[in-house]
Amino acid sequence: MSTEEGASNTSRRTFLAEVIGACVAFLAMLIGIPAAGAAVGPALKQTQSGQITVGRADSFQVGVPTSAESTTTTRDGWLETTATVSVWVVKQPDGSFVVYNGHCTHLGCAYHWQADLNQFVCPCHAGVYAKDGIVMAGPPPRPLDQLEATVVDGMVEVEYVNYRLGVAGKVPV
Repeated sequence: MSTEEGASNTSRRTFLAEVIGACVAFLAMLIGIPAAGAAVGPALKQTQSGQITVGRADSFQVGVPTSAESTTTTRDGWLETTATVSVWVVKQPDGSFVVYNGHCTHLGCAYHWQADLNQFVCPCHAGVYAKDGIVMAGPPPRPLDQLEATVVDGMVEVEYVNYRLGVAGKVPV
């Protein structure tokens, strides 16, 4: 056996080893990337189920702001958190609903309805809002955050969203 034959056998063996190694690497990548995505993907996602039910449509009086509470579920990766949220519901004469997020747009304090003065009042920094959510006094930078509301099977359902506090624009958090 000459040295040339030995060199060609070694190069054939090296070539086959490289081809097999490349095939194994390709298969590992083909299987590994989706597996890694399935394992890590949920940790990178944050979701909040925003649809809440706040009560029966016929339980609200026309023109009377009423506080309502419900629960939302936030999923951050594998961690699921349930929280109680509050909203203010105002039934309109035409049967539709105006619903406000229960947090003041200034710093997120809970506000209340003051029936004798026909206004919403935030006790933290003297924010005052009209029944239609417009700022009447105090430091709030924008009107109350109105939420989308619909009536489904006699129940008032609201798309609950929190917005960035202390800014003039309505920016979802």
